[in-house]
Amino acid sequence: MTDISMIEAAAERAQGVVRRTALLSSPFLDAIAGRRVFAKCEALQHTGSFKFRGGWSAVSALSPEVRARGVLAFSSGNHAQGVARAAELHGVPATIIMPADAPRLKIENTRAMGADVVLYDRAGGEDRNAIGARLEAERGLTLIKPFDEPLVIAGQGTCGLEIAEQAAEEGVTQATVLTCCGGGGLTAGIALALEARAPGMVVRPVEPEGFDDTARSLASGGIVRNNGPEAGFCDAILTPAPGNITFPIMSRLCGPGIVVTEAEVRAAMRHAFERLKVVAEPGGAVALAAALFHGQELDDGPAIVTISGGNVDRGLFAEVLSD
Repeated sequence: MTDISMIEAAAERAQGVVRRTALLSSPFLDAIAGRRVFAKCEALQHTGSFKFRGGWSAVSALSPEVRARGVLAFSSGNHAQGVARAAELHGVPATIIMPADAPRLKIENTRAMGADVVLYDRAGGEDRNAIGARLEAERGLTLIKPFDEPLVIAGQGTCGLEIAEQAAEEGVTQATVLTCCGGGGLTAGIALALEARAPGMVVRPVEPEGFDDTARSLASGGIVRNNGPEAGFCDAILTPAPGNITFPIMSRLCGPGIVVTEAEVRAAMRHAFERLKVVAEPGGAVALAAALFHGQELDDGPAIVTISGGNVDRGLFAEVLSD
């Protein structure tokens, strides 16, 4: 299981490679939310999302012999790019299995980083696990899971270490930390880091309406799955259920989940662009949406939100800005 020592080790391996992303604020956002709001801008991380942290953590921890054979990942885009870039920097092969209906930008970027992208028909029910098992066996690859992997969680936890440091620089030691949540790797990693470094902060996972598996799981005390397909507006965080590793961490350390609507996410994307000058993809804007429009569900005091990714196709972003 991931712990603070693993997160600290991941931070050591990340030195000089992973960016220390900005913690931004705006009085306009404070006025909308009715509280101080700070945004941890992981859209400015390498590959445009926090996923580079986990990808680098996992790839850099492999032995040179194992790493040289190559790595494998399943992803709709952000984990794909994070692992592909980490593999590229290490000079090793990466094979990434992506749904054919993933955002075009994410597919193109993953290929541009030198990865062998294998597309599958998600909508038609093609089994990515079967494809992955075949490629793993044929090529001797090491699978790097997107969230339910201790080294990936440790890498995402480095974001939490930075939040604790940067918030303290702002004089903030108690806050609600809102995380964009799919399978829970980022949420679990940040929660573990803050437990050790900023125990006055409470992490709250945020999900889009219709994909609130983590919120329902936390409320019920056990893992609950979504029934629908892993496709929708917030594509980056549409996982079927929290992970077997991430859920116990979230259950122990996190407050109740928050669910936001598509309209709220679209508004948050516009506010991030207009007030912070940051491009947020839909899945990367859900935490900001919760801070701006669900204040009645939060404790008093500041809110710190993750803007977890910015990999949005230009057509969709233009549409959102014109709403």
